[in-house]
Amino acid sequence: MKRGDPELRDYKVLELVQPAIRDFLPKGHECSSFGAMSCTTIDPSLHQARKPDWIKVRLPNNPVFFSTKALIQDLRLVTVCEEAQCPNRWECWSQGTATFMIAGERCTRACGFCAVTTAKPFALEADEPQRVAQAVKRMKLKHVVITAVARDDLKDGGARHFAQTIEAVREAMPEMVIEVLTPDFHAKEECLQMVADARPHIFNHNIETVERLTPMVRSRAKYRLSLQVLKRFKEIYPDAVTKSGIMLGLGEQETEILQTMDDLRANGVQVITIGQYLRPSAQHLPVVEYVHPTKFEEYKTAAYEKGFEFVASGPLVRSSYHAADYDPRKKHGIK
Repeated sequence: MKRGDPELRDYKVLELVQPAIRDFLPKGHECSSFGAMSCTTIDPSLHQARKPDWIKVRLPNNPVFFSTKALIQDLRLVTVCEEAQCPNRWECWSQGTATFMIAGERCTRACGFCAVTTAKPFALEADEPQRVAQAVKRMKLKHVVITAVARDDLKDGGARHFAQTIEAVREAMPEMVIEVLTPDFHAKEECLQMVADARPHIFNHNIETVERLTPMVRSRAKYRLSLQVLKRFKEIYPDAVTKSGIMLGLGEQETEILQTMDDLRANGVQVITIGQYLRPSAQHLPVVEYVHPTKFEEYKTAAYEKGFEFVASGPLVRSSYHAADYDPRKKHGIK
């Protein structure tokens, strides 16, 4: 089920009013209507349909990839690798790693960049935490990333389900590094406390884009609220490493990117990922620019200079890409 389906009309959480794209594009750009976004005219050159040479995705050629896929299907699990059309899923799966998406595959928000289906969610599956734990044990992972769709239909936003999954994974694999990539939970204290009580090693919540573009890019989410979530989680559970990510190519300016880094650091964020936005379909936000790899290197250097402990920056970098390259246990002695 996709945006615009009749079943969504009665679901009040999704009754959103998106700002016009023209309100957020750099000067000189025009825009036209597409999908749910309200606009008047779009410059045909706005969307960079032809991808540059540095945007290359490897196809699967390793038996481990296919065995991982079979395992995930066997345990009736969902990975964000597939749902979000991650360009690195062939590489990561071939290495026997995956990011698990819990709480269903229907999201209550309709972000302009995201490929995950927007629809009224189904009820949570009580045995899902145990199935995730079984999968990571059979895959013999050392680092697992657990994420979820936004569940604004639930009072706790799915926080308790996150906690139960963390606890199940830790029981199955005590030595594993556990990273969570969560929605904002509307910054509810009790939700953040639930996740913190389960003691993940890394708490990741993506800022996604610069402040100016947030109303267009992120459905119902707010830039300052996300900063508040990251800061508050660190206050509640100081042992956790906080992490966030930003996409480039949506029309942001360099000064805005650097300001976003400063804002994240000011709120205690220690790890940042920076990647290129890739348009999932014609119904999603257009790609304004394909940022050159050398520019990603410059942003990587700038991020380290601003005090981030670990930076992953490149055209195909995503929140969970090579997540195991950073081990907070070695950096901070976290158990």
